[in-house]
Amino acid sequence: SAPRARRPVALLAAVALAAAVVGGGTAAAVQQFLGQHTAGGGGVNGTNVSQSSNGTVSGVAEQVSPSVVRIDTRTGSGQGTGSGIVITADGEIVTNNHVVSGASEIQVTMSDGKKYSAKTVGTDPAKDLALIKLQGASGLKPAKLGDSGQVRVGDQVVAIGSPDRLTGTVTSGIVSALDREVNVPKSEQRQQSPQRGRSGGDGWPFSFDGQQFNGNTGSDTTSYKAIQTDASLNPGNSGGALVNLNGEIVGMPSAIYSPSSDGSTAGSVGLGFAIPVNTIKADLDSLRKGGTGDAGGSGSGAADGSSGVNGFGTSY
Repeated sequence: SAPRARRPVALLAAVALAAAVVGGGTAAAVQQFLGQHTAGGGGVNGTNVSQSSNGTVSGVAEQVSPSVVRIDTRTGSGQGTGSGIVITADGEIVTNNHVVSGASEIQVTMSDGKKYSAKTVGTDPAKDLALIKLQGASGLKPAKLGDSGQVRVGDQVVAIGSPDRLTGTVTSGIVSALDREVNVPKSEQRQQSPQRGRSGGDGWPFSFDGQQFNGNTGSDTTSYKAIQTDASLNPGNSGGALVNLNGEIVGMPSAIYSPSSDGSTAGSVGLGFAIPVNTIKADLDSLRKGGTGDAGGSGSGAADGSSGVNGFGTSY
């Protein structure tokens, strides 16, 4: 009988151990596994984050913030601000096309305050993606691009960007839905009047489920299927990072819903939309060759691509 009495104790101990691993160590184990098996991929492996921070918003912020930049542009109609993601150590940065559309000058500010001039390498308006390159940069920290095909509703995510030029702002939330089809303009400049002020103007056009918000989206639009999130997003987050708790980029915030009819109160109401990272990865080779440069088309080819809501990269 003695052995029989001891077996349940051993079983309980094993269950307790398994619970401890599942409850407290999963994120660390996944991080360690990813770090071991993604060497040579050009991304951040997470080993620079303290073990106690793995799987936390603070850990993600510490790990990924150096790879997210603020982008300030000068255009014929004024100035604009958005965000971008560093993808190579020598300064390749992916962002939204509408952030850099029509820019005559591009200045990039790193998380440590260092500034670089940048030039556009390639654009894809149908997916609202653009690639820019910093001048004279080296030794930068590239972000780790994840797999948006593995994203699930309810996953925790962190958004990093520069809303209203507030560089390196971190917010968090969950994935609210997948494959949300939205319809937005292809070019930010088309939707902005030269007289537009900092807190007013002609809005941030956005169409969803047959309804238009913040003004007319116009005829030159594209559709995309987005990751929906309730992480707080505001003008200037566009082109930045949506990150999972493993520190991997899963999307690029590109559109927000705002109930205002004129855009004067545009801001987060917990309904943000991001380009899936798999669309970004699939488009990189084309962007490096100059992109499509295509301002036309219906956008039907961007099945899980994006074109961001105009003004999401703030215009002054």
